[in-house]
Amino acid sequence: MLYHLSELLKESNIPGIGMWSYVSFRSLMALMFSLVISMWMGKGFITYMKRKRHLEKSRDAAIDPFGVKKIGVPSMGGVVIITAIVIPAILLGKLTNVYMILLIATVLWFGLLGFLDDYIKLKGNKDGLRPRWKLLGQFLMGAAIGVTLWLSPDAVVRENVTREIDNSVEVYHKSEARKSTVTTVPFVKNNNLDYYEAFHWVKNGRVKRALGWVLFVLVTTFVIMAVTNGANLNDGMDGMCAGNSAIIGTALGILAYVSGHIQFASYLNVMYIPGSEEIVVFICAFVGSLIGFLWYNAYPAKVFMGDTGSLAIGGIIAVTAVMIHKELLLPILCGIFLMESISVILQTSYAKYGNKRGKKLRVFKRAPFHDHYRVLQSDLDPNTKYLIKRPTTVLQENMITIRFWIVTILLAAITIITLKIR
Repeated sequence: MLYHLSELLKESNIPGIGMWSYVSFRSLMALMFSLVISMWMGKGFITYMKRKRHLEKSRDAAIDPFGVKKIGVPSMGGVVIITAIVIPAILLGKLTNVYMILLIATVLWFGLLGFLDDYIKLKGNKDGLRPRWKLLGQFLMGAAIGVTLWLSPDAVVRENVTREIDNSVEVYHKSEARKSTVTTVPFVKNNNLDYYEAFHWVKNGRVKRALGWVLFVLVTTFVIMAVTNGANLNDGMDGMCAGNSAIIGTALGILAYVSGHIQFASYLNVMYIPGSEEIVVFICAFVGSLIGFLWYNAYPAKVFMGDTGSLAIGGIIAVTAVMIHKELLLPILCGIFLMESISVILQTSYAKYGNKRGKKLRVFKRAPFHDHYRVLQSDLDPNTKYLIKRPTTVLQENMITIRFWIVTILLAAITIITLKIR
């Protein structure tokens, strides 16, 4: 909104009006605005939720070995996060940009999906929204994002080509922008993979290209569903998901800035994506809102984000990665989310395997993975066989959270380094 207003007033010679056209200025303003909104709104939201008695009732305080009780803490704090993201994005973003539109739609859709889940829980149904409806909502949004990127004329890339000059290699960008199903692959020489190459056996070029886009939509949908559920599982300790996501968001912001800057993209030999600089404005609002939310969500939490926040967070991370063609970097960048998801899959699968044989089997002491570190040996079922019992000592919740943050920082650094390691 302010960006478009500044464009209208450019000829008026108002001092400083030109600053609003700079991505760096608008991004930093979005970061500050979202942080302030999140901190300011958080206090009022907590007061309101307590007054209305909309409090967490389903948390099992007994699972904490140090006896920290979490029943009676307001939930649905994702409302604060979403508000603190959307307001700066609308004020400072370029609202005709396809990437900005998709990100705003993503946070609102997944926020609504999570809100319905949290609201049902507040009404007494501890299971919340049925899993199949939640998965359907994720699937529909994933498919919509993929199809929009397929059909939009503004979602284009300019790939690198090389030419040899006096035994040295000069990298420059093609002059024409084109629709592409190319994505970045870590640790390989050419650094790119085109989805349509999976159908190399198809002779008809048009059919081959169409099948490539279909595969792209399917991969996009899968990535969005996987990351949103991973973020949801990671939201089990005070400040855990918010802190990890802020770090992941910072890394994605760096990748988006590089992808949207033609000189940096050329130097690093990555795809130049025209218009992706607006993603940086949104991501700065995203990171700012999470940091502001940590003011109240850090241990001991005064408010939980609930599914309203965790699903929106996962959606933003996944959609951003897809838009800058870096979705295959997510297993590294979101390694904590991936581990949380895998731990639950392994735990449930191994338990079912044991049930069929009349045995009680578990891989971890408890899943998701972060809960494994706060289970006393004395609390383990003596009739259950655990594959992994270490560590034998338990860690305090804030220590687990901070260590997971440190791991995420390391993974974020590795993700960025992959741009040069080939």
